[in-house]
Amino acid sequence: MNILLVGGYGVFGARLARLLVADAHDVCIAGRSLEKARACAQDLGCRSIRFDRADSLYALEGYDVVIDAAGPFHAYGDDPYRLARAAIAARVHYLDLSDNADFCAGISALDTEARAAGLCVLSGLSSVPALSSAAVCALAGDDVPTVIDTAILPGNRAPRGLSVMQSILSQAGRPMPVWSGNRWERAYGWSEPADYTLPGGLVRQGWQIQVPDQRLFPAHFGAETVRFRAGLELAVMRYGLAVFAALRRVCPLPVTPSVVRLFKLLADLLAPFGSGRGGMSVSVTTRHETRSWHLLAEDGDGPFIPAVAARALLRRADLPVGAGPALEAITLAEAEAAMADLRVVTERVVVPTSPIFPRVLGPEFDALPEEIRATHLTLGVSRWEGRCEVRRGAGLWSRLLCAIFRFPPDASDIPVEVTKTVTPRGETWLRRFGRSAFRSHLSVDTTGLRERFGPFSFLIGLEVRNGELHYPVTDGRIGPVRLPYWLLPVSIAREFAADGKFHFDVALLAPATKAPLVRYRGFLTGRAADDPTDPPCDNA
Repeated sequence: MNILLVGGYGVFGARLARLLVADAHDVCIAGRSLEKARACAQDLGCRSIRFDRADSLYALEGYDVVIDAAGPFHAYGDDPYRLARAAIAARVHYLDLSDNADFCAGISALDTEARAAGLCVLSGLSSVPALSSAAVCALAGDDVPTVIDTAILPGNRAPRGLSVMQSILSQAGRPMPVWSGNRWERAYGWSEPADYTLPGGLVRQGWQIQVPDQRLFPAHFGAETVRFRAGLELAVMRYGLAVFAALRRVCPLPVTPSVVRLFKLLADLLAPFGSGRGGMSVSVTTRHETRSWHLLAEDGDGPFIPAVAARALLRRADLPVGAGPALEAITLAEAEAAMADLRVVTERVVVPTSPIFPRVLGPEFDALPEEIRATHLTLGVSRWEGRCEVRRGAGLWSRLLCAIFRFPPDASDIPVEVTKTVTPRGETWLRRFGRSAFRSHLSVDTTGLRERFGPFSFLIGLEVRNGELHYPVTDGRIGPVRLPYWLLPVSIAREFAADGKFHFDVALLAPATKAPLVRYRGFLTGRAADDPTDPPCDNA
């Protein structure tokens, strides 16, 4: 094919150009700097021209495909699809490597024109969402994924383009919508770090940023939770960016070209450190197992990965017709074939899911009513809502403890919402009673189920009796210090099913005095899902 590659001398564009030339395509490197375009073209043995999107229409004639690898796509101004529309007018296929969520989703507005012209117009033909969605599709198979978790984790010696740096810096500390437990929530760019394991046991840390996956995967795949993180190999860079993100949460510092160049200078000073090894991780959790696809690129071949999807698509005899984000535009098998000449290792790992309550109770868990079991099979984030009654103890000691543990005030009938979130060690439960809320963390160790409230932790001797689940406290600690038996609270707590609903009745007696501390009882049902196609506008 005769291909015009805009931004073909950039970090990812130059690598895409190399792959396309290797596949015997007729490639023309284009960009605002003719000098840079010529230098790249001479190295590859292809053509070059000076090109500006403002002059796009007349310059596209004679090409089969135009690919935009320039960016930053979030900064394309009031007419972001000028090049795509010019391609349709010139009867040329259009592809781009955008990783911007709004840009990628918005290109669907050109679908009618693209179909009328019989053209392929795809945005996001890069690591996200093209490669990530191909991996999700392959991993999920016929199952609907509950949780999709993706991370891109480059090595420190990988080259850094100004466009990519501007994209990440502009997100740092700014609000963004994320799909969590069938609900749109607010998160912040470069937050909530987590560890990922790549082939060979290499562990890298990723931080939450916004890409098209969070915007597009909830509706496309039907997942309850969609996560995405990106990483930096060096801790000084990861945590330095975290400090910058924290500052921008307090004061929205503008990310000007000067700020980007300053960060680029600092990053270049650290370029000799770390390694050229980078990777990608995509995991899909279904009801019974977590299936993962991991990729490790050796010796600096990581920057080729964003170019693999476009290479794979252009190996086809025919391109798909229509305009939209590059969701499942290629298959994972096609992507892996397009990496065959790169120094890349991939692997698949399958691990059974292991919710903490079935783990602790064993076969007894299956004897519980469905209404109870459903609340204890959280795989990512689950949400439950209902009504309840709250009664606090009247004594000074009880009131003091209620204040310390943030138990809710007296109420005869208030709304209650419980959000359960799976963590690396267990689950976090956030209970909201009207405007009051308190949080606890549950984990499993060799002694059984532990529930932690701040520095206090209690061993729960879970018991199944007559189809009900009981929560007696059998041990307690403050930090590492074990509490004597007389300082333990008494838990008279049970869960049961009635009228087709999950019910709870929790009564706690105060340590030492055994006077009533708090009692709350009511029912919960599953919370209705938000509209996955309508994320809130949280990017201001």
